[in-house]
Amino acid sequence: MTGYQGRRDKGEVKPLVGFVRHKESIDPMVFKLGHTKGDFYRYAYRKMMMMMVLNLIRIIIMSSSGSRLALGPCPDLDGRNIVFGSVLEAGGKARGEIKLRNPSRKSCWYEEEIEENLRWCFALNSILHTGATQFQDIQLLDTKPFGKALVIDGKLQSAEIDEFIYHESLVHPPLLHHPNPKTIFVMGGGEGSTARELLRHKTVNKVVMCDIDEEVVEFCKSYLAVNSEAFGDPRLELIINDARVELEKRDDKYDVIIGDLADPLEGGPCYQLYTKTFYELTVKPRLMEGGIFVTQAGPAGVFSHTEVFSCIFNTLKQVFKYVVPYSAHIPSYADIWGWVMASDYPITLSPDELDLRMKQRINGENRYLDGKTFVSASTLSKAVRKSGCSKIHLWAWTRFSSQARSSCLTRDEFVHER
Repeated sequence: MTGYQGRRDKGEVKPLVGFVRHKESIDPMVFKLGHTKGDFYRYAYRKMMMMMVLNLIRIIIMSSSGSRLALGPCPDLDGRNIVFGSVLEAGGKARGEIKLRNPSRKSCWYEEEIEENLRWCFALNSILHTGATQFQDIQLLDTKPFGKALVIDGKLQSAEIDEFIYHESLVHPPLLHHPNPKTIFVMGGGEGSTARELLRHKTVNKVVMCDIDEEVVEFCKSYLAVNSEAFGDPRLELIINDARVELEKRDDKYDVIIGDLADPLEGGPCYQLYTKTFYELTVKPRLMEGGIFVTQAGPAGVFSHTEVFSCIFNTLKQVFKYVVPYSAHIPSYADIWGWVMASDYPITLSPDELDLRMKQRINGENRYLDGKTFVSASTLSKAVRKSGCSKIHLWAWTRFSSQARSSCLTRDEFVHER
C-alpha cells in the first residue's frame, strides 16, 4: 500500500528531519591535587546536560529549516554517530521518528505513534533512501526485525518479512470465490505487491492498477526487486490518476475491484473512496455479473476495530447483499488488520473447495493463506462481532454550507441526512 494508496491517511505533512553527530569521548580533564571522584562525576554530568541542550537546539533549528534525513548505517555506531529523524504533522506532532533509543544498545531505532499513549519501535540497520513527492514523503529503511520497510508520511506501509500476509489476504479470497476472474481493477497498490499476487492467477488476463503518485510507483520499481516481474508483466496496465476519477470515466466492467487505499481518516485524501455513495454509484455499477469488491479496512483488533473497520463493514452492508469481513495479525503493524469482501452473489466456499481452487488456479504456493486459514480469519472475535452489530456506522459524504464534509454517521443520522 502506498500513500494515497497506502495504509494511513496523508494529512498535512511537512517533512522535517535533521541529524546530529557527536563523539563518545568527553573533553579530557586534568585532575589536580585535591580533586575527588565526585568532582569528576559532577563535571561529567554538567557536560552531558550541556550537550543535550545544545543538540536539542540544533535539532529544532534544522527542523525549522526542513533539513532532510541523513542516509547511512545506524547500528553499531562506530565513532558514536547518532542519527535523528522525524516526520511531523502540521502543528509539530511527530508521526514517525528515527533516533537513538538507548545509547548503551548502540543502535538506531524507528518509532511510530500508534495512538496518543502507545508507540511502536524497532531497531534499524540503515536508512536506505529518503525523499518526497508531490503527495507524500517516502523512506526506505533496513530494519533488524522486519527487513526492508517502506514508510510513507511517517507511517509504516509494508515490511519485507511479512507483507505477504497482507497482500495474500487482500487478493486471493475475492479471486478464489469468483468463478472465473479475468479482469481486475486495483485502486492504489503502487508498491506492486497487490499486482504481483493477482498475476499469479492463471485465469487473470488483465490487471488495471491506478495509483495517484507516479514517483512512488517509480521508487518501488527501483527499490523493491521482489515486484519487478509484476511491473514487467504485459497483463498489467498502470494508470497514474485519482482512482475515483479513473473508475468514473471508464465504461469497462471488472470481475473484481480491489481497494488498496489509505484508511478513511478525516482530512485524508481517501475519505470519499469509502462512502456509501462511492460504493453504490461508482464501484457496484462497474462490477460484472458475479463480481466481487474487496477493500483493506484498517486495524481490526479488539480495541482498534472501531477506528474504521466497523464503519467500512457496515457501510458495505448497505450496498451489497453479501458482505464478509475477515482479519489477520501482521507483526510489523503491531495489530490485527482487516479486509471486507462484498458482492450481490453468495461468497461461500468450504476450506477444501478453496484449497482445490488454489491448486488449480494459482502459480506457486501461498506462504500464508489456505482454506482453513481463511475460514479462521473470517471468524471474528466476540468483541468485534458485537461492536459491528450494535453500533451501526456508515460512511457518508454530504455537502454543508457549500463545502464538502465527511463523517462517520450512525444509522439514524444517515437516514436523517438523506
